[in-house]
Amino acid sequence: MRIVGGLALAGLLGACASGIVPPDAATRPSPTRPSAGAPPSAPARPQPTATLPETPANLPARQPSAAVPLPAMPAPTAYSGAASAVAAGLIAGPAIETLPITLENAGRALAAFKLSCPGLQRRTDATGLTRGSDWTDACAAAAGWSGDARIFFAQRFETVQVGTGAAFATGYYEPEIAGVRERRSGYDVPVYGLPDNLIEVDLGQFSDALKGKRIRGRVDGRQFVPFYDRAQIEQGALEGHAPVVAWAADPIEMFFLQVQGSGRLKGPDGQVVRIGYAGQNGRDYTGIGKLMKDRGLLGPGQTSMQGIVAWLRAHPEEGRAIMRENKSFVFFKELTGAGPLGAMGYPVAGWTSVAADPKFIPLGAPLFLSMDRTDATGLWVAQDTGGAIKGPNRVDTFWGAGEDARAIAGGMSARGTAWLLLPKGTLARLAGSQPAQAQLPIPQP
Repeated sequence: MRIVGGLALAGLLGACASGIVPPDAATRPSPTRPSAGAPPSAPARPQPTATLPETPANLPARQPSAAVPLPAMPAPTAYSGAASAVAAGLIAGPAIETLPITLENAGRALAAFKLSCPGLQRRTDATGLTRGSDWTDACAAAAGWSGDARIFFAQRFETVQVGTGAAFATGYYEPEIAGVRERRSGYDVPVYGLPDNLIEVDLGQFSDALKGKRIRGRVDGRQFVPFYDRAQIEQGALEGHAPVVAWAADPIEMFFLQVQGSGRLKGPDGQVVRIGYAGQNGRDYTGIGKLMKDRGLLGPGQTSMQGIVAWLRAHPEEGRAIMRENKSFVFFKELTGAGPLGAMGYPVAGWTSVAADPKFIPLGAPLFLSMDRTDATGLWVAQDTGGAIKGPNRVDTFWGAGEDARAIAGGMSARGTAWLLLPKGTLARLAGSQPAQAQLPIPQP
């Protein structure tokens, strides 16, 4: 699961990980794009050392190649405050074969869709759009498909616009920073595992009005109180209560790895330790980018992750205080096997997976984004969630690992149009199942 999302690397200006606990998760890890093929390989680069003379966070954000989004279908009156995709209003979208989907793009999306099929068929779809059985035929066909993946999607799916279709996309990635398993000189930032005194409470057990709400805290005498915040943890509050799974070299890099929710620690000997989300302290997330922007610390063009990091490095004391204003703190566990894992429990794929709000986009479903920058345009698969990824047509695109992924994700902010891909016949079934006084607005294109 993504910890945050928002402008230029999502959560730096967004909100997330509140005292209400997010779902259990690990993390998450175009047409032109210039060719929508495999992501370009990043040039070889020396790994950061304990002295950190230069870090990938200082690399400039990738400059976008502009594009003109396809127009959305004419929408009825907007349904403000809708709690699900059905409540937001549905409109039939364009035929899939008319969308600019490349062979490579479709192939990656098909692989991700096949991986998601077991979850699609067993999960309860919070959008109100599909039932598990709706995906059976498409999943069966995907399992044995060996031809042009574009034909698969055109034959098995129809496009659906949720509400106005107006989409906003940000980006995330799997960071790699300097770190080791055992503490040594220059590696002094603890990467904490889950504390033994962190307690999670299901409030629904106490009141029906609080069903689905959870909080985290600790016991102090006879009182249940908020868990330690970031400043208290950094000052040693977890001594004797939390394992240290690894040690990082740079507190700023570790702060941003917490924002991402997972990453890789690479030691001077080349050994890599992959870590993922194990829990959170229950404190509200505060996007430091927004704080810095509101206080006039960041000028125009400096609100990317790269700009924020540059300011923090130039002002170490003030930077430490600002980072501590984000009271949220993430705990980690070591990961083995494929990954990083999305909220569905499956590995997410760069240039293919997105985080989305499961009340508006079924987890595991494909979607097509037509955006104002080419790298975000194409066929994606919703395999993850994020604390600040909320509402219809709001997504966080995953770009994989490495410096190139970081450069793209750090500056990703795209707007355009989104269409869900749902099994053929879904719209007709939904329209026929609604009572006469609450018919869904489903005009044909």
